Amino acid sequence: MEGELKPMDAEQLREYGHKMVDFIADYYKNIENFPVLSQVQPGYLRKLLPETAPAHSETLQDVLEDVQTKILPGVTHWQSPDYFAYFPSNSSVAGFLGEMLSAGINMVGFSWITSPAATELEMIVLDWLAKALKLPDEFLSTGQGGGVIQGTASEAVLVVILAARDKVLRRVGKDAISKLVVYCSDQTHSSLQKACQIGGIYPENFRVLKADPSRDYALSPDTLSEAVSHDMATGLIPFFFCATIGTTSSTAVDPLLELGKIAKSNSIWFHVDAAYAGSACICPEYRGYMNGVEEADSFNMNAHKWFLTNFDCSALWVKDRSALIQSLSTNPEYLKNKASQENLVVDYKDWQVPLGRRFRSLKLWMVLRLYGLEKLQAYIRNHIELAKLFEELVAQDKRFEIVTPRKFSLVCFRLRPPPSNEDYANKLNHDLLDSVNSTGKLFISHTLLSDRYILRFAVGAPLTEERHIVGAWKVLQDEAATLLSKC
Repeated sequence: MEGELKPMDAEQLREYGHKMVDFIADYYKNIENFPVLSQVQPGYLRKLLPETAPAHSETLQDVLEDVQTKILPGVTHWQSPDYFAYFPSNSSVAGFLGEMLSAGINMVGFSWITSPAATELEMIVLDWLAKALKLPDEFLSTGQGGGVIQGTASEAVLVVILAARDKVLRRVGKDAISKLVVYCSDQTHSSLQKACQIGGIYPENFRVLKADPSRDYALSPDTLSEAVSHDMATGLIPFFFCATIGTTSSTAVDPLLELGKIAKSNSIWFHVDAAYAGSACICPEYRGYMNGVEEADSFNMNAHKWFLTNFDCSALWVKDRSALIQSLSTNPEYLKNKASQENLVVDYKDWQVPLGRRFRSLKLWMVLRLYGLEKLQAYIRNHIELAKLFEELVAQDKRFEIVTPRKFSLVCFRLRPPPSNEDYANKLNHDLLDSVNSTGKLFISHTLLSDRYILRFAVGAPLTEERHIVGAWKVLQDEAATLLSKC
């Protein structure tokens, strides 16, 4: 019928696309007017939407009105300048345009032949980023290694643990899987535990080693060495260790060089998770946190966290791509082609869990080109300066304390406990978190460090300015005063 939306029509796409871009632009223009943390109750949306899909088409205007009145109230606004929870998840004009182009082309790039540009651009752009991070040449696609874009850091650690598992089992026999041991600190992201569960690692062989509070919650090399020696003495097979640059709880940085040497001397796959803080390491003054990465077998950072690249875009590099391919490759008849059979190309389907993959390198390529490394460095430095400002504000208020030294753009702090009453301090900070977040004026998150309830203030949203830092601190002070007045 005339006027109905067709499956794909260039002129309709132009018309509707303009309306959608206008809607999204207005959303960003007015984003500060929304409560940062959604204030709805569980099950709110089912009461507002029909029980069945419509039998007949509806208008875009009707849909967008429902987005405005029914969907957005249930959205937590990660791009709000007053979002300080978890870690950032950056959007940008360049990232959005790249995502649009990827959606417009809508190819499924599982092997080179399915769209040669998708594979080759990914190889090139990850070489660019590897060089910006000053990764060792072994991680470049021109050698035996290379980079691949995963969806998340969880997928990245899963594929490397599968590669490491199969590499060692080819040597010792598949029946030895019950003897394989994985190591990490108690500050390592929980995605490693899930990867072990998926990879068939016995739960009792997942070693969570206590980080050292006196080292700002970094893992002591002696702790790792002792655990590995003990397991080897009992006939177990240490095979995988994950270190972190910028842990989720406090942005602790593990000593890569010393830990990497222990891993290498015991033939353990050494993975470095820099999901959050890796972005900062394009700045020369923060690159030192990566010292020792030359010992690593794999390295991961999330461009979608703090690198102006829309979710999802998790960059993973390996020194030996054959380990990934041997673990994850399949070669059914219907996917065979001359380029692949003659080993002339990279087929990224063999570097990841799913077969299908989107053209994600487009948005990273556009971010690097439209901003350039200098502007990206300035963007990161600005957030770190804003975090320094917040840290200074907290330090000036004797009711509060800084819990761990700030390294990047995360500040860990809390209300000071009354004398000899840590349990009450935990409740007080928990109540402060709830009261602050329920205002809708900002959103922060928490963690536990040495059994202490800690508030986390992570700066990194694209629109955050100094006024948002000052405003957030005012809310925290006001809510703290209200709570303390009731004590």
